[in-house]
Amino acid sequence: MPDKEVLTAEDVKELQPLYAGVIAALKEVYDPEIPVNIYDLGLIYELNINKAREVSILMTFTAPNCPMADQVMMEVQQGVEAVPGVSKVAIELTFEPEWDRSMLSEEARVELGLDYEEDTYGKLND
Repeated sequence: MPDKEVLTAEDVKELQPLYAGVIAALKEVYDPEIPVNIYDLGLIYELNINKAREVSILMTFTAPNCPMADQVMMEVQQGVEAVPGVSKVAIELTFEPEWDRSMLSEEARVELGLDYEEDTYGKLND
């Protein structure tokens, strides 16, 4: 996939529904240890879609030794490939920066009963 392809405003407008569909698909994949989807957990670091409708995802896990990593990545791959209009999916796994609670969305904080001011930078699985 081309790196950092420059999109015009028209390209962005045209790709917006596809982008929304990919996000919806990502919100259907859950971390096996935490009852929150991977998107709201902040496990998706980058989501790019080019003019050819190829999707590239840079993601992480809450812990590097996640025993279900392969299963989750397969669910991401299959879910995003199933979005109408997606031509190709590439997923890259990273652990830099290391995931922490500050990456949670407001929805995830509410779901987990976390106070934003309380231990914003703590680890969820400490």
